Amino acid sequence: MSDHKRQPPASTGHIYNGMPAGELGTEGWRKPWSGPNGGNCVEALKLDDGRVALRQSTDPEGPALIYTVHEIETFISGAKRGEADFLFA
Repeated sequence: MSDHKRQPPASTGHIYNGMPAGELGTEGWRKPWSGPNGGNCVEALKLDDGRVALRQSTDPEGPALIYTVHEIETFISGAKRGEADFLFA
């Protein structure tokens, strides 16, 4: 899959937080945080407008969390600085 663009939503064309991830299509989802857990992980999709959709790989039709560029950059930067380490304590 060299093209990581999403397919357009099947129904309304409106992308919103909590929408069924299946409406964002099947192409372009990536597993940047996959580990040795049997494939149970978070999948990410970069949307055409720059926002990022996240879904649970074990529930690809379940809800998608939609983040702005600023939100996802802030989260990843904070995680790199160790600000999410409390999740593992």
